[in-house]
Amino acid sequence: MVSSVERNERTVPDDGETVENSDGIAEFYSAVGKLVKLYRERAGITQRQLAERIGYSEDMVGLIERGKRTPRIEFLTVVDPIVDAGGALTVVADDVMKAKVRVSERHPAFSKAFTAEEAKAIEIHEYSTMVIPGLLQTEAYIRALYEMRRPILSPEQIEEWVAARLARQSILTRWPLPVVTWVVDESVLRRPLGGLDVHAGQLEHLLKLGQMRGPELQIMPLDRLTHAGMGGSFTVMTPPGGPQIGYISSQHMNRLVTDPVEVRNMAARYSSIRAQALSLRESMALIEQILGER
Repeated sequence: MVSSVERNERTVPDDGETVENSDGIAEFYSAVGKLVKLYRERAGITQRQLAERIGYSEDMVGLIERGKRTPRIEFLTVVDPIVDAGGALTVVADDVMKAKVRVSERHPAFSKAFTAEEAKAIEIHEYSTMVIPGLLQTEAYIRALYEMRRPILSPEQIEEWVAARLARQSILTRWPLPVVTWVVDESVLRRPLGGLDVHAGQLEHLLKLGQMRGPELQIMPLDRLTHAGMGGSFTVMTPPGGPQIGYISSQHMNRLVTDPVEVRNMAARYSSIRAQALSLRESMALIEQILGER
């Protein structure tokens, strides 16, 4: 529950969905790096030679071995036979992914205040005008969004942020399921971010969602003469036992809104947007239509 001191809007920079060190995770990554170094040196391979063989920079190999960068799953599985690790690095790769997911579930730096509230919310209502909402994004779509980010992100950071966003989606598989609704602008569905294959996969994912009991997705069509959501994207959430809170993200700046009057206005605006949008059945039909045009 938000304290009285916090009962105002807060703005925090969005540095993506990074993961933080906790529960010995930093030490674990350091140990994995030392293991890579041990096998590499035993094989008589220098950092430069290993880097050249796997397409990494020598500096990046060094950072991984010192535990300063989280090793990608692909890195460990490719390096394993090169350094004659006998499968040891491949086995560790699975644990590295589990560690990434565990930390991202508990400590996402992507607007910590927002994700903390989202994880425990009993209701989540989101209106989106630019991209598919994060809880509905496929892995390929998430990766495409981060790869087109400017300034550009490192491959390692992209992998961490992808894992963090995918971990957030566990909200849709827990029980009891929160009340979740989305309204997405039709223009979002017609914007083929990531390419036609990624776009088609994302639309197919939305159609599968339409078959789930509980979550509801509606589309705001382009032909509406009145539109209550022209102010942009936002989210309204209800924490257990507490008042509703709002969230706005624009140009990678996050704003958590706790002022009761403003949150009430956001909730009323969302109700109007839902009333103006297509029904669930009409929305699914429109998604099928757009998918068929590709």
